[in-house]
Amino acid sequence: MRLCELQEKEVINVCDCKCLGNVIDLEFDEQSGCIRAIIVPGPCKVFGLFGHEFELCIPWKCIVRIGSDIILVEIKEEDVRKKL
Repeated sequence: MRLCELQEKEVINVCDCKCLGNVIDLEFDEQSGCIRAIIVPGPCKVFGLFGHEFELCIPWKCIVRIGSDIILVEIKEEDVRKKL
């Protein structure tokens, strides 16, 4: 699977059935070359403008399933927030 294919999939949290958005980036382990986490942008600041306050750095181990059009994750959103 390519990054562009991952970016087309919606990320859904199975804990609260909330749509978190789409993957924008990946975080890799420099030593092993393995994917450490997927990065999903947080909500926009004001009226969908002015960028994002935080992003969600979802560890690879929290991915439950990658389907044809969605990625299911099991996370506590406050635990994976990363301030920008």
